[in-house]
Amino acid sequence: MSVPTFASVPPLAARARAVGGSPVRDILAVTARPEVINFAGGLPAPELFDAAGIAEAYRAVLEEMPARALQYSTTEGEPVLRAALAERMSVRGLATDADDVLVTTGSQQALSLLATALIEPGDTVLVESPCYLAALQAFGFAGARVVAVPGDQEGPDPAALEELVLRERPKLLYTVPTFQNPTGRTMSAARRAAVASVAARCGLWIVEDDPYGELRFEGERVPWIAAHEEARDRVVLLGSFSKVMAPGLRLGWLRAPGELRRACAVAKQAADLHTPTVNQLAAARYLADRDLDAHVRRVAGVYGERRDAMLAGLGEALPPGSTWTRPEGGMFLWARLPSSYDTTALLPQVVTRDVAYVPGAPFYAGEPDRSTLRLCFVTQTPVEIGEGLRRLGAGLRGGAQGSAVLTDRASAGDRGLSG
Repeated sequence: MSVPTFASVPPLAARARAVGGSPVRDILAVTARPEVINFAGGLPAPELFDAAGIAEAYRAVLEEMPARALQYSTTEGEPVLRAALAERMSVRGLATDADDVLVTTGSQQALSLLATALIEPGDTVLVESPCYLAALQAFGFAGARVVAVPGDQEGPDPAALEELVLRERPKLLYTVPTFQNPTGRTMSAARRAAVASVAARCGLWIVEDDPYGELRFEGERVPWIAAHEEARDRVVLLGSFSKVMAPGLRLGWLRAPGELRRACAVAKQAADLHTPTVNQLAAARYLADRDLDAHVRRVAGVYGERRDAMLAGLGEALPPGSTWTRPEGGMFLWARLPSSYDTTALLPQVVTRDVAYVPGAPFYAGEPDRSTLRLCFVTQTPVEIGEGLRRLGAGLRGGAQGSAVLTDRASAGDRGLSG
């Protein structure tokens, strides 16, 4: 009896074949064991979630308006939540109407919608160096040519940015100006004004991502780039409840000029129709009944203590000659080891000590600095952080001794883009 033969199915789209997965997600899968002290994930501390307050908001919504909460909603978002978000932005110095806001399923979706609305395959996108992994993934998936802007401890250099804009004619600059992921650095007010001026003079969209800005535990708040008058018509501001309320809600938003916001709404209709109604109404109820700002201050206070614990132990954990950032808020700090260290090559050895970090290489759009790594300081207690740094130091020393020369591995896996 003959066995039938079948033709092969068509291949995946080129963009799906070209863009890799998330190194962070891969590391988390490997280090899911409870005994591992994980500095790799950007996970808010779950013991600080206001679970009771969020549960009460859901109960109230489902008891008082079940038909509305469980029904389809508008693509732009529930009006009551859009109004609350607009008020929060207005209070912080950026006059905003509810109609300026599009609610998204996490701020990551906002990046995807913007990529759909703005980017044609082959278009150039400018990013910071290093850059948030999931932004690199979103832009790469859209077929963009991603170019890093040279910078310093404050972020992109305005002169280098202007030169690249004039030469490359990019569609947009993506930036996380406050407590950046992965470095924790913050762009000064003067630097933000200079970046806004370049965008106004040269013709450029700015995507200003602000998921961490409210998590400040020292220093003074710096106004958004979007608040600069000369760039107001070309800045898209992204926000999220993931770091200040709970990531499981999957609630984010974008504030954008009308034509671009409407294009993003059309893209969202094709993606998921709308963000879950019950989540939106529960978040709006939480904002009405609870003091989110007071909750965030409590969370930031705890995170500040955890940052201090990590800073106190880094000198002993990292090799002589290492340097690191001192963030004033957020969730991450960035370390650079001596140039002989390759943090990607060292990670497997370090993980055997039941501790993990994220190597720096995947955060670069251009040539990576392989001696760098990202550490998240908010998920563990100060005691756990101390123990984790002890293990990290032992792993780095053991890994370096086991390899006389750490080679420069530029494989696709090392350079993979991620969320």
